[in-house]
Amino acid sequence: MDQSTAWRDFFQRWPKGTPRRGVLVVSFDQFPFVEFLTGEHMIYVERRTPDTLGARTAVVPYAEIQGVKFTDVIDRKVFQGVGFTAGEAAPALAAR
Repeated sequence: MDQSTAWRDFFQRWPKGTPRRGVLVVSFDQFPFVEFLTGEHMIYVERRTPDTLGARTAVVPYAEIQGVKFTDVIDRKVFQGVGFTAGEAAPALAAR
């Protein structure tokens, strides 16, 4: 699976009940978002406040996404429900 497909799948399977906000880390910037819409090749994200140029929304190709930071405390079990695992190297985490 390529990076674009992985990020599209992640956002399309966003854990139910989890706030749809965080910080999108892309190859050219990091910016907070409070809502998003997914497309086939790009994601639309909304900011609560404008950036330094006055923009409140952005459309970003999935290929540009480097990561997502979460600004809310989210229980690990939420991510296990969408396919994340502790793996064999972390038995203490799996027991929690």
